Amino acid sequence: MIDFSWSDPRMAMELSHKQSRLERRLRELGSVLVAYSGGVDSAYLAWSAQQVLGDAMLAVLADSPSLARRHLAEAVTFAERHGIPLQILRTAEMENADYVRNDIQRCFHCKNELFTVMSAARERLGFAHLAYGMNLDDRGDFRPGQNAARQHGVIAPLVEADLTKDDIRTLARAAGLEAWDKPASACLSSRLAYGQAVSREGLNRIEQSEDYLYGLGFRQFRVRDHGEIARIEIDRREMAGALTPGMMEELSKKFKMLGFQYVTLDCEGYRSGSLNETLSASTLSHANRLS
Repeated sequence: MIDFSWSDPRMAMELSHKQSRLERRLRELGSVLVAYSGGVDSAYLAWSAQQVLGDAMLAVLADSPSLARRHLAEAVTFAERHGIPLQILRTAEMENADYVRNDIQRCFHCKNELFTVMSAARERLGFAHLAYGMNLDDRGDFRPGQNAARQHGVIAPLVEADLTKDDIRTLARAAGLEAWDKPASACLSSRLAYGQAVSREGLNRIEQSEDYLYGLGFRQFRVRDHGEIARIEIDRREMAGALTPGMMEELSKKFKMLGFQYVTLDCEGYRSGSLNETLSASTLSHANRLS
């Protein structure tokens, strides 16, 4: 049950209609495997599918070196707390040279592996459909993984229900789901500058770096790995906590211990997909045609 009593009546009515569309679409699917990462979008989709379909849904969490152990634990805890059936499947994108090369199609190769593994699980377990947590706002960014989803026939119920990221956070909050304000997260490989090969050692360094920032109390951040340079993005609302001389000295010392030669704090702060800012429009257009 979702409680809209605290919300603006007009917004509550609009969100209620969208939620009804989502539930109706999930009911139409009959049974579904949901690609689940523990982020607010996939968490809300998995929770909604469980509410509508019960045991006729299964959340699938892909485990690989690009998934931070902290995020894995949080995803498992959320599923257990809310009674969401969950299966963890190993994916082998690290064995794909096209993925390891880390060009601008890396996300396509990652999601292609995920949906290939999920398709096999769907057939083996007897589910009718695959779904993932793409929301309406995701359509405006460069996300090659969406092309992989289309090629595998993966459904995006949140988009079909016209749900934006803010809508999903509001609905999750109204449903009492603790993931409603969870900071955005992405795989560890997304921190590596394009052209810098993906390696277990590199992913481990990024994970240690971000665990360190999390331990300091920061919530929304990224550590972008540019080889010798660590480019730290911190949400502007939290930036003041990183700008003291003591904190800057501590960050420099820790990150150099992790193997970086230079440690920088990005003046623009955290923003999703900042590595794509270096890509030209023609490059993006060509990449979309290839995948």
